[in-house]
Amino acid sequence: MREIFPSVFEDEAKRLLTRNLAKGASVYGEELVELEGVEYRVWDPFRSKLSASIMKGLADLPITGGSKVLYLGAASGTTVSHVSDIIGKEGIVFAVEVAFRPMRSLLEKVATKRHNVVPILADARDNFSYTKFMEEVDCVYSDVAQPDQTEILLANAKAFIRPRGHIMMAIKASSIDSVKPPGQIYEQEVRKLEDSAIGVIQRLDLDPFDRAHQMILGEWTD
Repeated sequence: MREIFPSVFEDEAKRLLTRNLAKGASVYGEELVELEGVEYRVWDPFRSKLSASIMKGLADLPITGGSKVLYLGAASGTTVSHVSDIIGKEGIVFAVEVAFRPMRSLLEKVATKRHNVVPILADARDNFSYTKFMEEVDCVYSDVAQPDQTEILLANAKAFIRPRGHIMMAIKASSIDSVKPPGQIYEQEVRKLEDSAIGVIQRLDLDPFDRAHQMILGEWTD
């Protein structure tokens, strides 16, 4: 097994794994693997766009040990749980989700076992509603399938990101416009980022793990 990013590993079968922060606990039915007394969780790229982006050649992962992450669109916590593994006990992930049902799952399966996860039931458009829970963050990660996803990310970055912090945004083309070709949508959203103090570092199409999705990695330059 080799470490491809800090706290992200690849085994001989080319599967991604993270060291399990909550030993013995599986979040979404993922396989638990023990090697030399350490428990790891298999990270399914078909269930996590962040895992898919690493499989597709992500150049740099701006989430590491001790990182503070604002995660927009946390859903039931599949990817949040792996972010929790990566950042470890010294890090923190602020997990924002607007829908009650997935938030309940996030609370029961993730946050109760992982004390570095702060669940926030809120609309990411209304970032001022959770300002009191927040600290300055190293990375804003967005998986919000909404037509105004880029605007939501930018508003949260302006409010909470540290200087030279990073953004990661998983764009679902059809959520922004169901008529335009995906490539045209990606270019449109990248222009918005670049016009608003985001330097785009890398773009990755996530096919075959998520069709018509692109992951954007960028740096906040303001």
